[in-house]
Amino acid sequence: MLLADIGNTRAHIYDGKSIIHISHEEAIKSYKDKELFYICVSIETKEKIKEFADWIDISDHLHIKGEYETMGIDRKALCLSHKNGVFVDAGSAITVDIVSNGEYQGGFILLGIDAWLKAYKGISNALDVEINRHCSLTGLPKTTKDGISYGIIASIKAVIDSQTSHLPLYFTGGDGKWLSKYFKNSIYDEFLVFKGMKTALKENKC
Repeated sequence: MLLADIGNTRAHIYDGKSIIHISHEEAIKSYKDKELFYICVSIETKEKIKEFADWIDISDHLHIKGEYETMGIDRKALCLSHKNGVFVDAGSAITVDIVSNGEYQGGFILLGIDAWLKAYKGISNALDVEINRHCSLTGLPKTTKDGISYGIIASIKAVIDSQTSHLPLYFTGGDGKWLSKYFKNSIYDEFLVFKGMKTALKENKC
C-alpha cells in the first residue's frame, strides 16, 4: 500500500518501509498510474490530482474527537497516530497539538525555522544568517548567528515545554529531528502522519 502526505512544498511517499521526499511534480510523474491513498494540503496540487483514477483522497476518513472545523488534515493524521501525546510537526510552520485519551485538546501554530530567519533578514541584512542547530541554551551567545539561533530555539522550547507535563512528546517534520534534541525524553518519529493515516484506513475498513 502506497500512502502520500502532500504538503505545501513537497510530497512524502510511504511504501510501508521508508519515506521518500520529492517535489509535487516528481510525485505526479512517478506515481500517477499507481494505486495510492493520500492527503493533501496544497490546493493547487489537489486540483491537479483529484481526477487520477488510482489516487484516493482519504481526507473524509480522518476524524478525531474534539477536532475543529478548519483543522488541517495533516494535523488530524498526526493526532491519530497515538492516543496520548503532544505532537510537534516542525516544517514550514511548527504545529503543536495535544491529544489525551484519544481526544483532541487543542493546539497552536508557530513560525517554522525558515520563516523566523526570513523575518530577521527582513529587519537587516546583518541578521541574514543560518540557524546553528547545535546552539547551546546553557549560556548567553556572543555572536550574531548564535544570538538569533538562541532566540529562535529558546522561544520555541519555552512554549512547547509549557504544554508537556505528563504526556509523551513526539516530533516529526523536516526540522523535527534536530529540534527534538532540545527536549528531554522527546521521541522523533518521521512516520507519525502515516501511522495516523493507517489507523484511519483500518477503522474505516479501507
